[in-house]
Amino acid sequence: MNLNEQALADLSAKIKQWGKDLGFAEIRIADTDLSQAEGQLQQWLEAGYHGEMAYMASHGTKRSRPAELVPGTVRVISARMNYLPSSAAWRAIEKQHAPDTAVISIYARGRDYHKVLRTRLQQLAEKINTDIGEFGYRVFTDSAPVMEVALAEKSGLGWRGKHSLLLSREAGSMFFLGEILVDIPLPVDEPVGDHCGQCQSCMDVCPTKAIVAPYQVDARRCVSYLTIELHGSIPVELRPLIGNRVYGCDDCQLFCPWNKFAEPAVVDDFAVRNGLDHARMVHLLLWSEEQFLRMLEGSPIRRIGHERWLRNMAVGLGNAASSMRGDAEIVAALRSRLAHPSEMVQEHVKWALAQHGDGA
Repeated sequence: MNLNEQALADLSAKIKQWGKDLGFAEIRIADTDLSQAEGQLQQWLEAGYHGEMAYMASHGTKRSRPAELVPGTVRVISARMNYLPSSAAWRAIEKQHAPDTAVISIYARGRDYHKVLRTRLQQLAEKINTDIGEFGYRVFTDSAPVMEVALAEKSGLGWRGKHSLLLSREAGSMFFLGEILVDIPLPVDEPVGDHCGQCQSCMDVCPTKAIVAPYQVDARRCVSYLTIELHGSIPVELRPLIGNRVYGCDDCQLFCPWNKFAEPAVVDDFAVRNGLDHARMVHLLLWSEEQFLRMLEGSPIRRIGHERWLRNMAVGLGNAASSMRGDAEIVAALRSRLAHPSEMVQEHVKWALAQHGDGA
């Protein structure tokens, strides 16, 4: 393949249009130099902020050097896809969950985004292949050693906010990222500046104070880590801070001023399923493993398994005691799980019952 400068520029424009046709909100292109981000990643790992996420350190420099991960890579096509439900008042709605309602991160209420983005990125790659012939590429969506935010920032999709997520002036942060690593020397796009200024709303509102400094998150304290990545018991001192957040946490995004510009999803895959935007924890706690697997078929939540699902529900119901202490329905639901074969589930259920004044 031997494309001249004009042909590469034309191809770049076509890729961006094809991306929009496939449901992506924006496509931009970056080179592969992540030397600055590599040093920041190493410092983060050395501080132990990754907790049990050993995969963050297990691939050496491949995570920060795309050409080592996929030999021949010279450019990264970086894409964002909005996932926000269509309600214009979404931030106000999300701040009003009742204490016995399960708060599940907005991104996880619909279909598994890994499959949605990967399929559409593959379709985009096939369109390129049809246009120019065979080329080297590999598609990624949050499932391999790729520094997605750093690449997206370099491509100009946005800037890294103080909560460490990517922010866009046009779309806030309620979107997914995906990449195609390619061996085509496409023209690169310019990055944008940081527009957080003096604002630290995300740091102030974080329930566990996991944002230990601007642009630095100690994952070991983050509710998303505690309810999704952590395999064992949730530290007792952090349980009361989790509230009713049973899968992930959106607080740093809910209170970010830039998310008043958040854009709704244009694909229907991210529409809420199984009423997960207003489900009661007592009902979810009573799901059998078979129900859990069936109801969450095709959902990203399935990855934590039934045991951690029950662990999280127990913590949420224990915290409901702050305004519903001793509620008969909650206590009965928790007591029904005392005989669960998992010692971890039993431990969290007993803790939750103790919050309600039940010493079972």
